[in-house]
Amino acid sequence: MELYDVMRTTFAARQHQAETIDDETIYRILDNARFAPSGGNRQGWRVIIVRDEGKREALGPLIAAVMKRYRAMVQAGENPYNTIVPSSVTADDVANQELPDAFLNQFTQAPVLLLILVDLKVVASMDQELDRVGVISGASIYPFAWNILLAARNEGLGGTLTTFLSASEPEVKRLFAIPDEYAVSALLPIGKPVKQLTKLRRNPVSEFATVDTFDGTRFAQ
Repeated sequence: MELYDVMRTTFAARQHQAETIDDETIYRILDNARFAPSGGNRQGWRVIIVRDEGKREALGPLIAAVMKRYRAMVQAGENPYNTIVPSSVTADDVANQELPDAFLNQFTQAPVLLLILVDLKVVASMDQELDRVGVISGASIYPFAWNILLAARNEGLGGTLTTFLSASEPEVKRLFAIPDEYAVSALLPIGKPVKQLTKLRRNPVSEFATVDTFDGTRFAQ
């Protein structure tokens, strides 16, 4: 596929066919994704291919706890888990959320399940002294994660980048014997989409690009 076609049609595929993905395809995806950029070219990523059914099932409750809170925040009209506006959601609001098994299965029972980690010893966190949540470390892991999804699209597959498990990092580390210096960055469920979308909805360039200042002239053609 042409690069721009891949970029414009790589959507968040959550429903997958039961079709098995062979190891050669998984290897080819990772072999191409590894050319992603990272700070200092340190390539601090690690990938755990989750096949053990017991471990997959153990992820369900961890995802559910985070997703229930997420849904409660959405129902309250909030932007979930943002670090600027405090949440008004209560424990009862969270407890009242119901998640069908089918919803969790789309994350834990995909044909391919990749757990993405990053080694914090090699990440340059330039914003670590600022009085806000750190985001710069992600520059050394999420291009790699996105390359995986782009490569999957090129193979006729689809997936989605989820970060639910980061909120349960201690439990995830115990489950997968992950060293302390690694951060749980993403879980990528991948498979052949039930339906391949080709027209994605995104804001036009003029909505997010300005010239010289934040409130400068909008960049448009």
